[in-house]
Amino acid sequence: MGQCDCREYFTWDECINNMGQYFKDYMQKQLDSPMPWIGMYIAAASGACSLAMAVDAFNAFRTKKFWFPCKYFSLNAFSLTLLAVTMKLPVDLTSKMLRFIDKLARVSSLAIMSTAMSNFMASLGSMENNEIVLNLAALGVLVITIAVNVCIHVFQIREFFDTKQILTEEIASIVSMIILLVVFCSSAVMVPTAKRYVESQYNQMHKRVSNEQVSWGEFTTDELRVVVRRYWVMAESGSLQFVIARSVTCIISGVVCLLMALTLLEAQIRLPSVFKGYKVSSNYKWSVKWILVVQSIGVALGSIAPLLRWFNVAYFKSSSIGRKRFRDELRVEAYWTQRLEHWRDSPLPLKIGYHKLRKFLHDAKRLLLNFCIVVQILIVVVSKLVLLMSATFVKGLMFCFMKARDSKASDDLEDFSRYVLLLEGEAELPKRTLKNICNEVDKLIQIGKKKQSDNLIELLKKSVNFNGVREFDSNEIRSLHSQEPPNCWSLPVVTLTSIAISLPNITDDKSNRLLSAVSEGLYFAKLIEKSLDRNGDLTSVRHTADVVWVGVELYRKWQDKDTTSLKSKTHKETLRKLSSIAEKTVKNFTTETKDFLLQDPLNWPVKVIAANSMYRITQTILLAEKTDEELFERLSVMISEILAACLNNLVRVVTLKCHSCSIKERERNVRQAALLLGESEKTLEILQQREVPNLDQEKAANIEGWREFMKRDNLNPVASISATSNDTANPDTNFEQSSSDLEG
Repeated sequence: MGQCDCREYFTWDECINNMGQYFKDYMQKQLDSPMPWIGMYIAAASGACSLAMAVDAFNAFRTKKFWFPCKYFSLNAFSLTLLAVTMKLPVDLTSKMLRFIDKLARVSSLAIMSTAMSNFMASLGSMENNEIVLNLAALGVLVITIAVNVCIHVFQIREFFDTKQILTEEIASIVSMIILLVVFCSSAVMVPTAKRYVESQYNQMHKRVSNEQVSWGEFTTDELRVVVRRYWVMAESGSLQFVIARSVTCIISGVVCLLMALTLLEAQIRLPSVFKGYKVSSNYKWSVKWILVVQSIGVALGSIAPLLRWFNVAYFKSSSIGRKRFRDELRVEAYWTQRLEHWRDSPLPLKIGYHKLRKFLHDAKRLLLNFCIVVQILIVVVSKLVLLMSATFVKGLMFCFMKARDSKASDDLEDFSRYVLLLEGEAELPKRTLKNICNEVDKLIQIGKKKQSDNLIELLKKSVNFNGVREFDSNEIRSLHSQEPPNCWSLPVVTLTSIAISLPNITDDKSNRLLSAVSEGLYFAKLIEKSLDRNGDLTSVRHTADVVWVGVELYRKWQDKDTTSLKSKTHKETLRKLSSIAEKTVKNFTTETKDFLLQDPLNWPVKVIAANSMYRITQTILLAEKTDEELFERLSVMISEILAACLNNLVRVVTLKCHSCSIKERERNVRQAALLLGESEKTLEILQQREVPNLDQEKAANIEGWREFMKRDNLNPVASISATSNDTANPDTNFEQSSSDLEG
């Protein structure tokens, strides 16, 4: 019988090794199983970056800001976090990525990183100095990490592939990122100095515009529109994002972005033929295709802004090319190196006792910063050379077409070029660009016009003067306390409206019309009070008006009392009810509260301030003899006159909003001023027809200043209210008819 050599049993060590290998393979399989979903997470992060860049580009086309401001995709912690997720493939050193699609995905990740950095360039202008340092440091760490990981990956797999097959695109991408990082640092060094230059020019322009403005009470809407346009041109041209976007270093970002897009295209053509024999799938499996598609789209969309910024700067330069000598064209302006020179010449911030060590460190710092200055000059000179070549090409390409359009634009446009803020050596903005800037503010004014307050306009037409400012509160009414809170514009309007809708025999239609008109008027009145009450002296009174108006407008209540329950058979009974409630509220407070709280009426509770206003106004009205309808109409006219006096300050509010000390808020404030001008244009046209008292601008800002001025008139407020009995409309007339009767 023959012997069998086959072993029927494994040794103990072999069993342990086999089991260990089985568990190791099983564990690796379990760890690799979620990798496709991680790949989809990478694709989602890439998609978010691509979408943000696309939205910025769309927004720029929509507003005709062809310098492409960074609004949704800028250099900040969130965008850098998204990019860190997007860069998962290039920094992954453990996954075996052998197929051509895996190689393409790595290249596309590096390409979208360079594209994102090119898009970030303009966002440096919207940051403070400390934000620039922190964000640049974070970007530098990310770029260096990617570069190191890619170099390690290339070095480690050099034995398995021909180096030329994998080296070209990845190394080119790394070099591009490092160049962009250096250009970022170059632009960041210039930002603080450029900001000071722009601020200095803006202050000079602001003085010029202020000197040309009309005085209070003497204005036209056309003059106001010109003022808003001037400030808009100053705000737009002085926007630091625009300054960075039209700087010469932005040219380099456009060039690098174009090269990276071409690199990705070249890789998509070359790599499939090089790696066609490799079938082993990476751990990311099917998700790699999604990553490649999304990132390729992102590179295509993200290239729009850098390339058009490049073209835009070349277009600006093409209009002035040939006016300077070649040497002057390459001259580096002081603001590029001023910051570095300041750091070089400043003493060390460290306190070091050893003289030799201090001298050594200072010399080392000077040497380092001198090198940085040389690099900065080199970057600027190279950028200017590229700009000159680009501008020459653009001038030859666009000469006939753009000349015709510029001449046409200059015919219909006032010359606002002297309000453009430019740095030294910058080319003037073309007329077409200037017209786009002016057209944008005109569109804002038109948007405001669509929101004009029709009910308010009808209410303002009911008055022809400002007597209501004096008439709503008579000096003959005794005070409930020796100290009384002052009035703001809103409080008497709210109180008079509360009284008007509480009167008996008044239709709901009239009450609703009055409420709508007052609501529209209070929008402007509150804006005026907030803008002109700079010290916040009347904050508590304004808050009282706001609280009371919420109850009146939404619930038809005053001090939690339903206005319908206050109505009596006659208006006098209703007024006495309101006066009694108000008097009781004030007296309860003054008798139960300690003396030191009474000394400053601005510290009184909301209900007490509102009650004091109600008491004085109801007592004033009770002295006049009128019917219900006549009183309602007279109260409407009085409200109209108070609002008309208040709204005369709109001109000052618009001009104040135009001027902002903060460069970051300047564009937003002028935008608000343009919308406000559009919303109030018809209102201002009505007020232009009124003769305005010769008031000081500061006194005209508050109702107490008006009342003090109008006390010089000997006309008794009570007599004035009574005198209008014969002028008010009959009970059957509607809101518009009473308006025309009073004007007649």
